Amino acid sequence: MTALVVLFVDLGGMRKVEWRYRQWAAASMVGVGCLAAFLWTLWGGVEGRAGMLVMDPVTVAGQQIILVLTVFTAVIGMDRRFTEHVGEYFATLLSGATGMLLMVSTENLLLIFVSLELTSLSLYVLTAFDKRNPRSAEAALKYFLFGSMAAAFALFGFSWLYGLTGSTELREITSVLQGQRMGGLLAVAMVMTIMGLGFKIAAVPFHLWAPDAYQGAPSPSAAFIASGSKAASFILLAKVLWLGFGGAEGSGAWGTFAPGWAPLLAGTAVLSMVLGNLGALAQRSVKRLLAYSAVAHAGYAILGILANSEHGLLALLYYVATYGLATLGAFGVLAGLEGESGDVTFEDLRGLAGRSPGLAGCLLVFVLSLAGIPPLAGFFGKFYLFVAALQWAPSSLGMVWLVALAIGMSAVSLYYYLQILKQVYVAKAETSPPGIQVSLPVMVTLGVAALLVFVLGCVPGLVLGPWTAALAAGW
Repeated sequence: MTALVVLFVDLGGMRKVEWRYRQWAAASMVGVGCLAAFLWTLWGGVEGRAGMLVMDPVTVAGQQIILVLTVFTAVIGMDRRFTEHVGEYFATLLSGATGMLLMVSTENLLLIFVSLELTSLSLYVLTAFDKRNPRSAEAALKYFLFGSMAAAFALFGFSWLYGLTGSTELREITSVLQGQRMGGLLAVAMVMTIMGLGFKIAAVPFHLWAPDAYQGAPSPSAAFIASGSKAASFILLAKVLWLGFGGAEGSGAWGTFAPGWAPLLAGTAVLSMVLGNLGALAQRSVKRLLAYSAVAHAGYAILGILANSEHGLLALLYYVATYGLATLGAFGVLAGLEGESGDVTFEDLRGLAGRSPGLAGCLLVFVLSLAGIPPLAGFFGKFYLFVAALQWAPSSLGMVWLVALAIGMSAVSLYYYLQILKQVYVAKAETSPPGIQVSLPVMVTLGVAALLVFVLGCVPGLVLGPWTAALAAGW
């Protein structure tokens, strides 16, 4: 409703109003805030299903995460004048958020595909919104072409799954597949589905779109792709694998590999952590560095899905929430630094601590959280994921090999994250850089995001407590 109001009022007479950036950002915040308040009233309610829609703790938690990230995205877009079509931009942003909300609130293959397409089409448009920047159009075209192929693979996998079971409901599909051996058709359906959803989480080898999309898209759009889209996609992937392919997980444990989706995801996690971190080492563009970092973080988050337990679910929810917050904050800082090229290099960060201590301090918190430094949220997020993975088979080596690799790759990532902070706090600018103008609402929002990253790292029970209680109550 808010998206339609913003679109029609803007087209009806607000086109030439200079301050409508802030007006539509505020309207988006109000609409999203009303929906968040409505969802909050449902917390502690009764589990229910209404046709294709499902209301359970995972749904409510996932939707709250997406709504918070959408609000932050709307605010950091206030100062960016990358388009004259302001109403269309915020309407598209809200449409993408709507698709993400549907992604986490359904267990039906048809609605999963529709919500994936609604989200994807919105993100393609958001990527191409900066018409003055050729990189934006190029990034959107690559994103669209890769996304179209991924959607075709996902739909093909869904069709095989429906043909095998005669149902589009994930829980019914699992009940039919229970006890069946891994046949050729089921393997095809599984591989095709993972290929389609692997694109959404930017996991190797489905990650090639991410560096160009992150670099070419306007910073607010890139922030939304890196945060909200990743959070919704991981929750959806966990639902599809746990509820739709239950009993066909196989094993990715060391020495006891068995065919199923677990070894496929384990291999994807290894490639993502290794290639993502090594690729980030060679980058001079901060946005491309964050893109390769996102690939590596996808590998870490897969550990929560492989855990296939309540602890794994809680760890995954916490990780995607805190990672999304830190990534969105980092892109918010970059939005204040990017020039006409729409990109930010290491040279643009030089001397930032002297030019804008506030932005530098926020970037410090976000980058250290992404690196997994205590006591920030990124550290506890990784720790909780690793513990959940190790608990999968405590009596054997189990996932120890994968957790050990993740810890080693985290140490590698520390190097390139510290390179960012070196430019901010140590390096001196060779020339006099232009001034940085950041409005008070944006600065306050970045400060709140940094504070949340710190508080959630020190007191993770603020969110894990209610989620755990809801799951324990059986709702």
